[in-house]
Amino acid sequence: MSGKFSTFVIKALVDTITGGAGNDNSPAIGIYRSGPKIEQFFLDCGLDMRIGSSSRVPATTDFLRQTSNHHDGQGDIYITRIIEKVCDPREYLTEPDKANAVREHLNKALAADKLAVVIVGGKAVLTRRQSSGTIVEPFIQKVATLDFDTVQMEIARALPNLQDDPEDAVTAACSLIEAVCRSILIELGLPLPARKDIDGLIRAVQEPLNLSPGRTDLPAEIEGDIRQILSGLTSVAKGIGALRTHGGDAHGREKGFRRIDPRIARLAINAASSLALFLIETWERQEKRALPQHGQDI
Repeated sequence: MSGKFSTFVIKALVDTITGGAGNDNSPAIGIYRSGPKIEQFFLDCGLDMRIGSSSRVPATTDFLRQTSNHHDGQGDIYITRIIEKVCDPREYLTEPDKANAVREHLNKALAADKLAVVIVGGKAVLTRRQSSGTIVEPFIQKVATLDFDTVQMEIARALPNLQDDPEDAVTAACSLIEAVCRSILIELGLPLPARKDIDGLIRAVQEPLNLSPGRTDLPAEIEGDIRQILSGLTSVAKGIGALRTHGGDAHGREKGFRRIDPRIARLAINAASSLALFLIETWERQEKRALPQHGQDI
């Protein structure tokens, strides 16, 4: 992350790390930590913080301000580490609701700086809001409820890299769809296809999910439209796979290669997330998960 974190973020961090002042009657946000536990928290972040003769909250505030403006220029890295530590769900195993409250409190402070904490692979990741967007967010929320660890790892890989390494983000977008398809086939107890590239995997999940363009059970008035959309699933997947081959970093980067525009990487991530979300929701509905039933299933 570049640029200083705002004072509002520092204040939110103080709230979530300390749990508030001891004489404050309002409920603690997250865990109420004593002085020694606050020192241990920072030590776990690789930072030596001492309460000394000061009180918990003022000492934490001063330390975070000093850390943000650290003389070695690494302040943003340290604050990012602290944010991800205090939002780590493993800090709240016995009280998971507090993990959500802490993340929501920090995300409100981070919103104006276009930053957000998301949970991927069971870990907190600080990312730029513009890197994900409205299409990716529902997908992140969906996989957070499923045991698709590989999928979550690809999200964690893709989101921070859109601007600085768009080639890797494109590669991750392709891997994201492949991971979703593999996970669905495994959940359905079906073998992986002989061709395990994105095209082969998409085709392998279409029939068991009843998404084949050749299905004959569609209402006559929308049959052509639905066929075109279902055919487009393969086209989108193949396009992302081709972009990964020609512009991603899966096959290395030759000398003088032309960088991918971050806009294209963002398009690939959004398209991959939209397609993957549709596949997961279709699988959930087929498996009679708790999805809302609106009208006739398509």
